[in-house]
Amino acid sequence: MSNNTAEVIVIGGGVIGNSAAYYLAQRGLSVIVLEGSDHIGNGGSSRNGGGVRQSGRDVRELPLVMYGIKNLWPHLSEELEVDCEYHQDGNLRLGKNEKHKEILTNLANNARGCGLDVRMIDGEEVRQINPYLSEEVTCASWCPTDGHANPLTTTLGFYKAARKLGARFISGEKVLELKTVKGRVRKVLTAAGNTYEAENVIVAAGFDSRPILGSVGIDVPMTRSLLECLVTEAEPYMFDQMLGTAEADFYGHQTKHGSFVFGGSSGLEPFNKDNGTPVSSAKTAPCICRGIMKYFPDLANAKIVRTWGGWSDKSADGVAVVGAIDEVPGLYTSCGMSGHGFGIGPAVGHQLAQLIATGTTDVDLSPLRYDRFKAKI
Repeated sequence: MSNNTAEVIVIGGGVIGNSAAYYLAQRGLSVIVLEGSDHIGNGGSSRNGGGVRQSGRDVRELPLVMYGIKNLWPHLSEELEVDCEYHQDGNLRLGKNEKHKEILTNLANNARGCGLDVRMIDGEEVRQINPYLSEEVTCASWCPTDGHANPLTTTLGFYKAARKLGARFISGEKVLELKTVKGRVRKVLTAAGNTYEAENVIVAAGFDSRPILGSVGIDVPMTRSLLECLVTEAEPYMFDQMLGTAEADFYGHQTKHGSFVFGGSSGLEPFNKDNGTPVSSAKTAPCICRGIMKYFPDLANAKIVRTWGGWSDKSADGVAVVGAIDEVPGLYTSCGMSGHGFGIGPAVGHQLAQLIATGTTDVDLSPLRYDRFKAKI
């Protein structure tokens, strides 16, 4: 077998690509991971807020993320030999008015229909769980099995563990197109002029998945949007819960080291460098900070260490696109994660690896199929 040939080629070196590589190598398959940037995990996997949550998701994603939280996340640090900083101390999704209460109630009802332990609570019970929240919070959904982790160490952990098992990673190798042989995916062509060959290809390259899949006639409708985060200096210990809001415009948690990571959006179009680098804007951080001060008055004087931005590959219906592509045998994808990718990432990689190795999955992936966007005749 040549250096450019493997049983599986994974396109994208983020948490999903790296976890898929790890679980594939664990099953004894040869794997090559091609990362377009110069750095592993340089996309959304190193630029998100670290939520590992079930609550607030579309019901189509729930079985997959519930599987991961039950079977994978609890022992991930030990398995990967790296501290993923995983906390399973619950998620408070906060509301301030009747509209928020309606949104949260609908989400909670739908999730309970899938067997998730989540319920609505009033402002008084919210402050019993987290006494630092202000009186403006009048309701919340509460999911005790949700949590958060460190995206950087988790992504790096999968990378190191996959390499130990023989997976080969090549960074700075931007994929331009796929080629089929007798109708089956076979070749991966890169900007450097290299050709890689495999019987199976996983495309997990965020928004860049769209043109790559398009090279073999598969279109997954998605757009790219900028999400921004900030981190504070270390503060005294306050709480372990993951936090979010009814309208998903604000989220955050306190890290193992005491600093707070908060993310959100101003709702305004960001300005970016001409080369497409995601950069934080001068408008979003103040918006996030105003939200922080309203929710957590005790953090009004916390000092911000840095801010950053990252691209979110948002699918047309805001739900992940995961699974095999029937029209092109041997081709699989995981994209359109719509800002929900980190927490669900290990389960996606695990199930795609199982699908390639055995033809079966523990979780039904059919609700996440790419062809749900096809026109109904």
